[in-house]
Amino acid sequence: MMFKWLKRYMPRSLYGRALLILLLPVLTLQLVISISFIQRHFEGVTRQMTSTVLLELEYLTDEVAKARDDVALQVAVARIGAALELEVVMPAPPAPRDDGRLFYDLSGRAVIDALGEGLSHLRAIELIDNDQVIVWLEVPQGVMQVGFPRQRVSASNPHQLIVLIVVLGALLTFISSVFLRNQLRPIKRMSAAATAFGKGRTVPFSPTGAIEVRAAGMAFIDMRARIERQTQQRTLMLSGVSHDLRTPLTRLKLGLSMLDAEEAAPLEGDVDEMQRLIDGFLDFVRGDAGDDLEAVDIVDLVTEVVADFGRSGQAVTLRDVHGTEALDGPVQVRPMAIRRAMQNLVGNGLRYGRAVEVRLMIGERSLRITVEDDGPGIAPENRDEALRPFTRLDPSRNQDRGSGVGLGLAIVADIARAHGGMLRLGESAPLGGLKADLVLAR
Repeated sequence: MMFKWLKRYMPRSLYGRALLILLLPVLTLQLVISISFIQRHFEGVTRQMTSTVLLELEYLTDEVAKARDDVALQVAVARIGAALELEVVMPAPPAPRDDGRLFYDLSGRAVIDALGEGLSHLRAIELIDNDQVIVWLEVPQGVMQVGFPRQRVSASNPHQLIVLIVVLGALLTFISSVFLRNQLRPIKRMSAAATAFGKGRTVPFSPTGAIEVRAAGMAFIDMRARIERQTQQRTLMLSGVSHDLRTPLTRLKLGLSMLDAEEAAPLEGDVDEMQRLIDGFLDFVRGDAGDDLEAVDIVDLVTEVVADFGRSGQAVTLRDVHGTEALDGPVQVRPMAIRRAMQNLVGNGLRYGRAVEVRLMIGERSLRITVEDDGPGIAPENRDEALRPFTRLDPSRNQDRGSGVGLGLAIVADIARAHGGMLRLGESAPLGGLKADLVLAR
């Protein structure tokens, strides 16, 4: 719970998270090694090298202190300076008040500390020039300035190991990311195949990659095959059920036509009711059987369905269409299924109301067909139940208002799921009745 805020900054993709898991140990290792190296180099090595220079500076100050006159002083300075490769200036120019070094000169701090601890008569140190070290020393004759090369107290090219670690780490990280991408590619392909299958499309897919990924891919293929077999069996069952149920009804109707009209009237009503029940059941079981995906103009399809109701004198209006600029061509849908879903929604609205309005919203990843009516609507607590098969709601949408058998919305929800979408029910703001949103994935 205490690290819950980190979730907002975590990568959302599997590749991003796997790459983060790969980079964190590498960066941590580089940081630890770099800090350890810097600690050893800038403190240990620098102090060891500075200790040698300390001995030379102490020897120089001792010899200068022994000089009894200016001639002996200059001889000692020239002789020792040449032997120890020290640039000695006596008398020295004014010394700075504070020690000086560049802000990024990490080894300079170690040099200043080591010289300050070893030389009691040290007045100031200047490391402004990375190639030269200048110190001011107090001697009995005054202040003496001594200069010597920086490389005598600091190792040359101290950044080489750090650069090597960074470059090698970046190279290995790149190579690891390539292998990681290859390992994650089969998972992304399986995800794309599953997403397409959820939208009603079957794309070629063969499992590759690691053993566990192959096992998951084979399980997906088996699951997809079972679903396709069930769909085929349902289609075959439909042809048999349709024939087996309609044939006896046809014989009943023929027999009733031979009876007296008054005697046959009640029985004909029962036969018609049975016919409606069978038709509704077959529509629900049929789903999108026999309807293949096609590239269609979704705007034309919706317009045609609304126009069909308009020609029959029904108060159905296509109110508006939004987002046509997001269309880059035809949309892959099952046109017969979409037409059936819209007919069910509009017919349902006309059954319980007098006017129906249709809206189409086109997005980058989805389509939304909204059907609103001015009927009594459905209470919020009953909307989930209304999507279940053979559900009849009372009293707001009573079956006495029409010939429904409680399958209209269930059929629409099934068609929406076959397109990777969903059916949402709500309340219509402009009309006050039911609002049905048929959402389809693109």
